[in-house]
Amino acid sequence: TTEIYTLSLHDALPISVTSCRHERGEEEEMAIATEPTITEHEAAQVERANASGATPVVFVHGLWLLPSSWDRWVTLFEEAGYVGVTPGWPDDPDTVAEAREHPEAFAGKGITEIADYEEAIIRRLDRKPVIIGHSFGGLLTMILAGRGLAAASVAISPAPFRGVLPLPLAALRSASVALRNPANWNRAVPLTYEQFRYSFANAVGEDEAKELYLGYSVPGAGEPLFQAASANINPWSEAKVDSANPERGPMLIVSADSDHTVPWAIANAAYKKQKRNKGVTEIVKMPGRGHALTIDAGWREVAVKALEFVKRFT
Repeated sequence: TTEIYTLSLHDALPISVTSCRHERGEEEEMAIATEPTITEHEAAQVERANASGATPVVFVHGLWLLPSSWDRWVTLFEEAGYVGVTPGWPDDPDTVAEAREHPEAFAGKGITEIADYEEAIIRRLDRKPVIIGHSFGGLLTMILAGRGLAAASVAISPAPFRGVLPLPLAALRSASVALRNPANWNRAVPLTYEQFRYSFANAVGEDEAKELYLGYSVPGAGEPLFQAASANINPWSEAKVDSANPERGPMLIVSADSDHTVPWAIANAAYKKQKRNKGVTEIVKMPGRGHALTIDAGWREVAVKALEFVKRFT
């Protein structure tokens, strides 16, 4: 039983920056012909990034958030000379209000579909980007880095992948929001305020927790949670990371020491898997922080830590 639930949580060196386009082979060009169609907004972001000549930073959101959760991070990184790209997941609504009005837009999205969508955007960039992701976006960041797509990567409170075994009770409680009902596989699952308070905002005050819930929380796809839940008993699981790829690039894992959704034990287990890679692999624990560490009042401290790491390699 423990093994089945292990991955049900939250779901848990200078680098060459030559053009991703110029390194494509014939098979890759054929794949590009059938890759997902991105939105006009995402295409405009790619065009802006390519025109800037700066190193792109691709920010990948997780479950229960939207790309807009990265807006302040984009400003900080662009002030440091990078250019931000904030792709959504397939069919993401534009705003929190729209997302709450149309939760069905999130349903039926699996891990591979989402990762392929992010890759399609990344491959349109002229320079190999930095990739930064939070929560389930942290898992996606590891998947994309494992595909050799990142000049450097930062996975913040990353959802676990196949081979990550710890199961803290707090993480199981957070994931049970979706997993307690098998019908949620094909649904979008919203968080109540009480669930958000426990899973995301446990390390902030009541007033800030309510502001974060109203300003950021949206329904999340159930399917990835179920895929992760069976990862350790399913050899074909989509919650799988190629941590051995020598092209993975430098990686920083950021953990929040009061995180209920992705506790230290999970982040550290992911680090132990990733550190076998020949590239630089580091982990840092942020004291007194919960799962909302990328969006709460202390977001800048986390962003600066990520920026300092990125600047060492790009």
